[in-house]
Amino acid sequence: MHLNEPAKPPPLPLTGTLVVSLEQAISAPLCTRHLADLGARVLKIERPGTGDFNRHHDRRVKDQCSHFVWTNRSKESVCLDLKDEKDLAALKELIKRADVFVQNLAPGAAQRLGLGWEVLREGNERLVVCDVSGYGGSGPYRDKKAYDLLIQAESGILSTTGTPSHPAKAGTPIADIAAGTTAYSSILSALLLRQKTGRGTHLDISMLESMAEWMSFPLYHAYEGQEPPSRAGAEHASIYPYGPFRTGADGGTVMLGMQNEREWRVFCHEILEDEDLVRDERFKDTATRSRNRGALKGIIEAKFQNLEAEVVLGKLQKAGIANAKMNEMREVWAHPQLEARGRWMEVGTPKGRIPALKPAGHGEGWEVRMDPIPAVGEHTEAVFEEFGIER
Repeated sequence: MHLNEPAKPPPLPLTGTLVVSLEQAISAPLCTRHLADLGARVLKIERPGTGDFNRHHDRRVKDQCSHFVWTNRSKESVCLDLKDEKDLAALKELIKRADVFVQNLAPGAAQRLGLGWEVLREGNERLVVCDVSGYGGSGPYRDKKAYDLLIQAESGILSTTGTPSHPAKAGTPIADIAAGTTAYSSILSALLLRQKTGRGTHLDISMLESMAEWMSFPLYHAYEGQEPPSRAGAEHASIYPYGPFRTGADGGTVMLGMQNEREWRVFCHEILEDEDLVRDERFKDTATRSRNRGALKGIIEAKFQNLEAEVVLGKLQKAGIANAKMNEMREVWAHPQLEARGRWMEVGTPKGRIPALKPAGHGEGWEVRMDPIPAVGEHTEAVFEEFGIER
């Protein structure tokens, strides 16, 4: 290397891995963005003109969709009309060169296009095919359409969130996130297995099954017909005090929690300043405190009524009681811990640069990949020329 030649950055874990993704919405795009974060080259196949419909749900980020900018950085956009025989043939040619093919079309659509596992593996035995769907590739629910809220309902999470009188969905699309992260980890596992066998495999990722795994605690809580966890709003369903408490001086809210009797004694002594509560039969253990949470909440908030939230948080921290501030989005944007750990970078978009969080989790010895979010069809011609495909 010449002295004035810049050093090449070290390779990322998936450098040299080609992913072709026929993707839309959130689950599959989130999966492939994670792969791109690790260095994979992701060719995102989009509809000519409009592209992924998820580009258009809102205009919150420089006139671009908040969902889309979250899940689509570091990709190349290739527009193909899959109703056109030449474009469909071009897609199949790209898949023959790929290491991974990801798709989350409507149930059965990929198979009707000749993009099912049984067909694709004949042209590329090393190919990993990942199908992401609502309910999986078999079973009585196979052909049902599935969106995040519907899977939250089917998986039982709506029965555990909200208040006793009103169920509430999670504020983020957790069924899509669960399926996307399950697909991501499964693809990594398949690539590791391919190193041993030399062959690819078929991955069948279900949103319902991904969320059912996340629901294992409440499922076991209700084992053999026992009472399921009650809907407790932002409180813990069975541990108390564990949840939000109002402070009076500034109208704020703090979150606190304790999980053992030692912490409860410290809380009574140093925060509530009332040793009698330790001996109060209503609060003698976690179960009784949970049953009598209304009375205990009143005692705690009466103690906090003349204090500001930051003062309460300071007292809790000094006493070693787990605590958190209930932040709004503007406060998360400016969170001091994210700032101190250098978690924010910038990425390009078709409408200008925007801040973006680095991928959660980072290995020593490699830099994260934070490449631009593509415009619709931005890379179509270059990819066709590179791969020698005629349209």
